Amino acid sequence: MKSRPHLDLRAKKHLSYFAYLCHRVSGLLLACFIPIHFFFLSQTLNGVDGLDRFLRLTDFWVFKLGECVLVMLLAIHLGGGVRLLVIEFGAWRGLRKSWIEIVIIFTIACGILFLFLAN
Repeated sequence: MKSRPHLDLRAKKHLSYFAYLCHRVSGLLLACFIPIHFFFLSQTLNGVDGLDRFLRLTDFWVFKLGECVLVMLLAIHLGGGVRLLVIEFGAWRGLRKSWIEIVIIFTIACGILFLFLAN
């Protein structure tokens, strides 16, 4: 049985490896968020009181920061996924480093826009 190919340190320092890692980690964190989200939504099924308790809980700064991080994770995962689709199905050749930079700028812009519009 063949072992996995070993990536040397040069490959792990490349910007595309960083994009790969961000896409995978953001996907895992979003997958961890979904059960927590469903748990909090299930608390609102207890009626108006459950919904009011949940909405008061979301007024804390920790939840506001968490919402901003969630929006940025969604933007990272969306941008990374679109980048992978273009690489797979596009007619372009080469490393396309600028697409990784565009995804980073898109993510930062989404986070800043969310913070600006949230108030």
